[in-house]
Amino acid sequence: MPAVIQGMRERLSARLAEVSESLDLERLEQEMALLAQRLDVDEEMDRLNTHLDEVERVLATDEPVGRRLDFLMQELNREANTLGSKSADSETTAISVEMKVLIEQMRGQVQNLE
Repeated sequence: MPAVIQGMRERLSARLAEVSESLDLERLEQEMALLAQRLDVDEEMDRLNTHLDEVERVLATDEPVGRRLDFLMQELNREANTLGSKSADSETTAISVEMKVLIEQMRGQVQNLE
């Protein structure tokens, strides 16, 4: 994320410099702070890790796990969607799409479990 934010800061600064000679640096920093908040995916990454830990825990039990895993796949998909919606670059978008494909594959397998 720091590299993504820095890249956006540089692109925005370059574009603004082209447009205006009197660039308000304080306003630019405020806008960058707001943008960084919208792009922050730390919370989603924490939830993804929590859900993946729960998947591993559930798979290690000797109980029926199908419904619980199906629910966890829904939660993983929700976080992948949020990551995609917050994406600011093509690499993050591609990762989000790949995650959704893999989650859908896992969900298909989970639906065959009890």
